Amino acid sequence: MKKLFTLCLAIFFIAQNTHAANNNSIELIDGSITGKVLDATLNEPLPYVNIIIKNDKGETVTGAITLDDGTFKITKIPEGKITVTAQYIGYKSVVRELTISRKNRKFDLGDIRLEEEAAGLDEVTVVAEVSTIQQKVDRKVITIGKDLAATGTASDIMVGVPSVSIDAQTGNISLRGNQNVRVMVDGKLSNIPTAQLLKQIPSTAIKSIELITNPSAKYDPEGMSGIINIVLHKNTMVGFNGSTNVGLSYEKEAKFNSALNLNYRNGKFNFYGNGSTNISKNANYGYIDRIDQNTLQEVDILDDRKSYVYKVGVDFYLNDKNTLSVFTNQNIYNGGTNGQTDIFYNDATFQNQVIANDGDNTSQQYNFDYKLDFDKDGQNIELEVDYNKYNGDSRTDNMFSGTANNRSNFYELNDTERNRATINLDYVDPLSENSKLELGLQARLFDNIINYESDGRSQNKAGDYIPSLTYFDYSRDIYSAYINYSKKINKWNFQVGLRAENVQVETLAKETDLDTDTTTNIPFNNDYFEVYPSAFITFNASEKNSFQLSYSRRVDRPGVGQVNPLPEFNTPLISKFGNQDLRPQFTNSFETNYTRNLEKGSITAGVFYRRINNEISTVVKVDRADYNRLILTDDNFDNTSAYGFELSTNYRPTKWWSINGSFDLYSQTQKSISERLTASPEVATENDIVLETVEVDNVAYNFRVFNNFRASKSLSFTAFGFYRGTNKSIQFDVNAMYFVNLGMRYTFLNNKATFSFSYNDIFNTMNFSADAYRPFRQEVEFNWESNTWNIGLNYRFGGGKYRAKSRKQRDNDEKSGGGIF
Repeated sequence: MKKLFTLCLAIFFIAQNTHAANNNSIELIDGSITGKVLDATLNEPLPYVNIIIKNDKGETVTGAITLDDGTFKITKIPEGKITVTAQYIGYKSVVRELTISRKNRKFDLGDIRLEEEAAGLDEVTVVAEVSTIQQKVDRKVITIGKDLAATGTASDIMVGVPSVSIDAQTGNISLRGNQNVRVMVDGKLSNIPTAQLLKQIPSTAIKSIELITNPSAKYDPEGMSGIINIVLHKNTMVGFNGSTNVGLSYEKEAKFNSALNLNYRNGKFNFYGNGSTNISKNANYGYIDRIDQNTLQEVDILDDRKSYVYKVGVDFYLNDKNTLSVFTNQNIYNGGTNGQTDIFYNDATFQNQVIANDGDNTSQQYNFDYKLDFDKDGQNIELEVDYNKYNGDSRTDNMFSGTANNRSNFYELNDTERNRATINLDYVDPLSENSKLELGLQARLFDNIINYESDGRSQNKAGDYIPSLTYFDYSRDIYSAYINYSKKINKWNFQVGLRAENVQVETLAKETDLDTDTTTNIPFNNDYFEVYPSAFITFNASEKNSFQLSYSRRVDRPGVGQVNPLPEFNTPLISKFGNQDLRPQFTNSFETNYTRNLEKGSITAGVFYRRINNEISTVVKVDRADYNRLILTDDNFDNTSAYGFELSTNYRPTKWWSINGSFDLYSQTQKSISERLTASPEVATENDIVLETVEVDNVAYNFRVFNNFRASKSLSFTAFGFYRGTNKSIQFDVNAMYFVNLGMRYTFLNNKATFSFSYNDIFNTMNFSADAYRPFRQEVEFNWESNTWNIGLNYRFGGGKYRAKSRKQRDNDEKSGGGIF
């Protein structure tokens, strides 16, 4: 955050003084200065250092900031005596005096080493006041300021992120209207289910959110709509320091979260640890009205969640060339669901189902990283090994009653074991000042085993409920290699890459009828080899205008639930099964962006186009055992396409008012098949089931605007508005949704403590409502606890000097420039 703050100050300062210098009609010649800034103690490059050039009158005439590798280059320097000053917060400035003449125009200052100030940085604010949006070559970076950090959890923050949507019923996340997205934390995948993960990360722990909608060949090609990377704060202050925060939310049920972050660094070691707790109850309720059948289903659900996350690690700086890092994440989760659904039929009978679920899971992550820097600046090799292990089990009791009830109670036991190992070997070689080569090898080993037992959930051909035991083992090993080459030519930046992958998929599903003790085996194998090219072009037309054009080929591999032929879930009216024959879908993605830097902000506009091959889509079928029931599954269909437009801006009309706004529109043609009845379910036969091909053209748009009002140095207010237009899917026509959130924040104790208060969905307008016409005409509405008030308290303690050294995150490199319904 300090880097971004320094960068913004530098750009503003340089732009203003350069403008003043231009107004004074200073004649420029082709003089230039190059150099590299290093931390004198660590011998590491310092990015975002201000390089200020003044004339002999003390007037600033031009300047620059250092890149990630500490280098800088300044051209068009006026003739005469000048001073070159390298400035960075927490370091002593270095000043050099030079004379630019027509005979001596070019200077290479070599390594400029900055020494740290003796005083600490207790008064430096680590987190920015206001969130910002920045368009980079291959990603959009939303830096989380204190305004958004007070909202609760990562799931709450995502509501305000451009192009991102959260299904409030299930917690599933989508990017540009598509749920085929990879979610990472600090560039790493987690075995924890995404919806659960987002609700466990406190918003105060998040530094930034990166939307990588068109990743390069260096990244895993999974996720049709791209990658969402959540970057957490990492303390790199010397000495002992940390922070703690607590939060409370309430509408119908209480929700509590807390976190503690500790860090100690001295000499060659950096020790850090953090822990967070999230305890909440969440009420959900709604209905499904089958109008033509005069059947009403009412649903009332209460979720109870408790999660505890711990992380400890150490960075060991052996010497200037060698760095070792290890850390572990430990997650403990316990949750349950108490639900009730009532179905009222047209003959005045009803059926009641009570669902009592209780489950817990644990997840462990172990990470080792070794980095070797060669003598050549920027040349390094890095080995990273990451291992994830997840274990979860749950029990669900289903109890039935009512005048229309025709089935007995049953239980369900579910035990899941998931293992993921990733090995990365990356090599970077800056071939010249303007070109770079990147090579890498990767192995990803994944295995998921599900054991399921029930005493009467499934039905045999006669319609009788039978006890059964099922087993599903899904393993997928991926071996890949990539190459990236980048080149800078004047105002142009080019990057091309290619990734090759060999994939080996093996599954085995077994279902045992406990009445007859017979077992059915369903094996399946799917091996394939694919290549994924990527290309990026950036043109920096001027300091105010830049353009990006990119292309990549991506893949969406079916998830475990999509290929599991055993039942995933069921209600009295709906069942969900996977399809073991499901194949991957491939996407060719094109994207272009334009960024305009304004006097008081910036604006970014972009368009994208995706061509999707072998599309995966939902299939709706009528249950042959009960024509009142539906079966949902997935299948592959013909090629389709999607396109969209995005607009985002940061603008500060006055010193006390800032605006972050975004608008996104996307269109996609969805193809599927759906069965429907031509007769009433009570009298229908097999001949009354009609299969139809469905093609839906969906155009959806979202609008977000965030306002921050600064009343004083310590007090500020926020207002956030969101509107989502109508959109269509194979099953539903979804109605528009909108809401407004208000908040305030107050800092005290010399800016070390922050108190926040927010009131969300103040008009209580946020819900899911939709109409459906296939295979039955239905009206659907679901509500959740959106009309909440939230309070939070954050306190930072300790102190010390800032160190620039940070471990490279493989999937975090930056190139500047749901559910049923």
